[in-house]
Amino acid sequence: MRDFTYWCPTEVIFGRDAELKTAEAAARHGGSRLLVVYGGQSAVRSGLLDRLCGGFKDKGLHYELLGGVRPNPRLGFVREGVKNALAMGADMIIGVGGGSAIDTAKAIAHGAANPETDVWDFWLRVKTVEKSLPVGAVLTVPAAGSETSDSAVITNETEGEKRGLSTHFNRPAFAIMNPALAATISRFQAACGVTDILMHTLERYFCPETGNAFTDEVAEALMRTVVRFGKRAVEDPADYEAMSELMWCGSVSHNGFTGLGGTKDFASHQLAHELGAVFDVAHGAALSSVWGSWASYVMGKNPARFAKYAKNVWGLEGAGAGIERTVGFFRELEMPTCLSDLGIGFLTDRELDRLALGCTYGRTRTIGSFMTLDYADIRSIYAAANM
Repeated sequence: MRDFTYWCPTEVIFGRDAELKTAEAAARHGGSRLLVVYGGQSAVRSGLLDRLCGGFKDKGLHYELLGGVRPNPRLGFVREGVKNALAMGADMIIGVGGGSAIDTAKAIAHGAANPETDVWDFWLRVKTVEKSLPVGAVLTVPAAGSETSDSAVITNETEGEKRGLSTHFNRPAFAIMNPALAATISRFQAACGVTDILMHTLERYFCPETGNAFTDEVAEALMRTVVRFGKRAVEDPADYEAMSELMWCGSVSHNGFTGLGGTKDFASHQLAHELGAVFDVAHGAALSSVWGSWASYVMGKNPARFAKYAKNVWGLEGAGAGIERTVGFFRELEMPTCLSDLGIGFLTDRELDRLALGCTYGRTRTIGSFMTLDYADIRSIYAAANM
């Protein structure tokens, strides 16, 4: 094993009726005045919010609700949440939903703990997060892994920028994970979740380091499990066995464990973030639309790594076979495998230039670690996906 430092302090409460333990967990982690952030009406219609609020009342915890989180969570909403948190004197933020709600809760927590700083400055790396409020996560959509990860992604809708931030302060204090809460998500949401979970481990598996045998075994086992249960969860989100396996894979895929000893790549995520910023497409769909083009472009950097992936995850021989089978798996989930599948049409050269320019922050950065990609590489990958 290569050297690594690993720290994942989130308390995970997993299983049926886990949400009934939310108030107890909040109090145990120091929460007494809670701002509860959620998305649309599904949490209301399902009775989840009523159950949570009932628990808060029974425990004597003050709470306020803030609904309206959207996919590709907006900076404007985060700023509104910061104002609400400060006005009520919140000492904990709780995100209810999927990655968008939980990432929003993290951003509000940073902003409320640092009212002298505009929260976007943290994502721009102008300021460094040095304190935050504790965050609790009640997961309803297994996908982003935000409930145990050190990352959060926010979209500045005014500037058309989508950026991620990794910091230990993004680790939630606790995560409530009841697979039954995902029973009513749509087929598309479930498929996006399966894609995102698989991608979070692929982005760690394809790294420049070798010699991390146990990490590789863990990553390959997780990916096989996602493949095995992912289609079942998409076909029937109420399949508790399938959804429970998928939900736990989602957390482990993004809490750092499947990449110990290696350097994260996350080039495909950066490519997808730009698509999300410009076209407001679902994150999982953006990922599946570019991964095959990325993999084909970088495969020559280390064909043996791709051959190992093909054999140990898919039982196939040959470096290209694993790429083809993964793209085929995305198609089986009815996920996009090229840009036109996203519903954005065939992009012009000017639009491809815009994507590459945005992804490189105006040619000021490269992306990736498996293979370092500059503006020309990134534009080539977008062009290859432009079908």
